[in-house]
Amino acid sequence: MKHYLTLNDLPNLETAVAEAIALKKDPFQFEKIGKNKTLGMLFFNPSLRTRLSTQKAAQQLGIHTMIMNFSNEAWALEFEDGTQMSGLRSEHIKEAAAVVSQYCDIVAIRAFASLTDKESDEAEKVMHNFAKYASIPVVNMESATAHPLQALADAITIKEHSIKKRPKIALTWAPHPKALPHAVANSFTRMAQQLDADFVIAQPEGYELNPEITKNTPLFHNQEEALEGADFVYAKNWCSYADYGKILRTDDAWMLTAEKLKNTNNAKFMHCLPVRRNIVVADDVLDNPNSLVIEQANNRTFSAQVVLKKILENG
Repeated sequence: MKHYLTLNDLPNLETAVAEAIALKKDPFQFEKIGKNKTLGMLFFNPSLRTRLSTQKAAQQLGIHTMIMNFSNEAWALEFEDGTQMSGLRSEHIKEAAAVVSQYCDIVAIRAFASLTDKESDEAEKVMHNFAKYASIPVVNMESATAHPLQALADAITIKEHSIKKRPKIALTWAPHPKALPHAVANSFTRMAQQLDADFVIAQPEGYELNPEITKNTPLFHNQEEALEGADFVYAKNWCSYADYGKILRTDDAWMLTAEKLKNTNNAKFMHCLPVRRNIVVADDVLDNPNSLVIEQANNRTFSAQVVLKKILENG
């Protein structure tokens, strides 16, 4: 595995999940594989779980880490070719990626969507240009359209807590006061489509995800109908894709509550965090023993660890 830019870069999802679960039992069993290796972590946006879990994952493999917050510590980067750089951008991605490659053996990057230009966001300019101009592997710590480390952690969590051979998994849109990207929902969808599961998505009209990603996944505009009989319920906000970047509704009708989970199969609740209590999901769901949000956060370490391990094994 050269890069980890999307979930599709994994040779086999099921195998990766099994490896991650094995790593949890003995996190330091491969601590020599990263000896004298350095992971550079570049953040264009804020992070809690991603930063700490990826750093911990690296350390458990014996990898040194260096961290830079690009938003306030680095030169503004230019990503366009042939540009006369007379404006605010001081360094071109060609030099920046090449320089990072001199200091690091792997670079992990976090760069959110702008939500103002669909074409630009879907081009994934930050991630793809680093992959193009760096001479080292690139790991996606969340980009404009994908969050594959989160999706792998979610797959691990579902595997650990599933008591049925073929569970029902429901991804439901939930309200939020800000316009949020599609990255988590996109990657969760791609992951769930690969599982032996009944997977459905619920969203209000106008909030349908990119149809190239949802494909044949059943879509519901009725949240209660979608959640019926579910074994896992994953709540997440995202902005409109068709009316790109827009918030189409602000009411709380789609907030997830314990009442809405009564017709599920005693469903486990999932969310990537951070979450706004009593906006996205009610306290009575988050504080319930069926909430897996902390387990998901813990599994972020092992999703990152198995990815870094596979990259190092590839040489």
